[in-house]
Amino acid sequence: MNKTLGAVALLGASALVLAGCAGGNDAASDSGDGAEIRVWLVGADTPQEARDYLKETFEEENPGSTLVIEEQSWDGLVDKLTTSLSSSDSPDVVEFGNTQAPAFTSVGALRDISGIYDTLGGDDLLPGFVEAGSYDGAFYAPPLYSGARVVFADPAFVTAAPATLDDYVTAAKDLAAANAGKSGIYFAGQDWYNALPFIWENGGEIAVPDGDGWDAQLSSPESVKGLLQVQDLMTNASLAPKDGDNAEPWTPYCEGTSIQFSAPNWALGLASECETATPPAAPFVYALPGMDGDAAQVFAGGSNIGISAKSANPELAEKALEIILSDEFQTIYGENGLIPAKKSLASTLGDTPEALAFTEAAGNAKLTPASPNWAEVEASRILEDFFVKIAQGGDVQSLAEEVDVKIEDILNG
Repeated sequence: MNKTLGAVALLGASALVLAGCAGGNDAASDSGDGAEIRVWLVGADTPQEARDYLKETFEEENPGSTLVIEEQSWDGLVDKLTTSLSSSDSPDVVEFGNTQAPAFTSVGALRDISGIYDTLGGDDLLPGFVEAGSYDGAFYAPPLYSGARVVFADPAFVTAAPATLDDYVTAAKDLAAANAGKSGIYFAGQDWYNALPFIWENGGEIAVPDGDGWDAQLSSPESVKGLLQVQDLMTNASLAPKDGDNAEPWTPYCEGTSIQFSAPNWALGLASECETATPPAAPFVYALPGMDGDAAQVFAGGSNIGISAKSANPELAEKALEIILSDEFQTIYGENGLIPAKKSLASTLGDTPEALAFTEAAGNAKLTPASPNWAEVEASRILEDFFVKIAQGGDVQSLAEEVDVKIEDILNG
């Protein structure tokens, strides 16, 4: 999911969280009757049906205790979690973006729940999210749900998926050239999430482990090849602002100024129910093709969820987490277009062409570097600045060399 991080210096904050959480588990004890469990869910992605199921089931199974859901905003979430998880009034169960997980698993902010790994789903859990929610051999945060980016296209113009990534680039440029005033693909300048597949499909990486540190790779020949494709699309296929974000790419689609856009699968409803005067038809949906014709490696959006190390009721918090990872709760996600946390529940998405595209895209999805400092890279917005300069026609090789230095300074700081 495209999570917008608030500005926060995580290296300094990590020490605060670690100090605040030291000994948290020893001090925590379930208070029994009358205990209140606070669950932080972020944004509106979790359907009301799922929220109701969690609260009702928890309170039925734990008489005398209550569960309160407190919705948080993605904007500034890391900063808020850093403060809240180290306080005496910490929430019990917290959601956070999958790319943010290493920032909290690595500093003692979350309860070690290795003992209930199998109860929560074990090897059935989405493996990339399990990796993001683990640190130094311990398990802290299972997946909550996933979302893979797919392409949404106006069926008046597109009725079949391109065969390869090169074909996708060519088709998007041809659509723009043949339809004045429309983007062949809406690709805003800050949109680094949708740029990642081009890097990965050409054999490049953002950064790779190098001994005890990280080696940034955006200036490698493979990455630069993908970045040049991104620049080609941004300048020759898209009318999106060169310095704009990709917060609501379905808006120009609904307004008729964009033929295609790429977004997480949960954007289907927004693009199918446009509230405009002359809305396009419900979109034709397909998985972004890779260089070899299989589904491209796309960014795996979504969330992890964990228990605060400062929870006053850790055993009750574990019971809430078990409900959240239950087949019943996760099926609600699937039936609402979100990819469940368990591989075995993929069928809950249905067998429509759209659902099959979601499943195909998710099967080859990939995460950002699993560094505890990665969230600081996002918070710094250096990637947004980098891609804006690419969209504005800057020299890709020199820009990539500059941003590699910045990424390494943060990851190895």
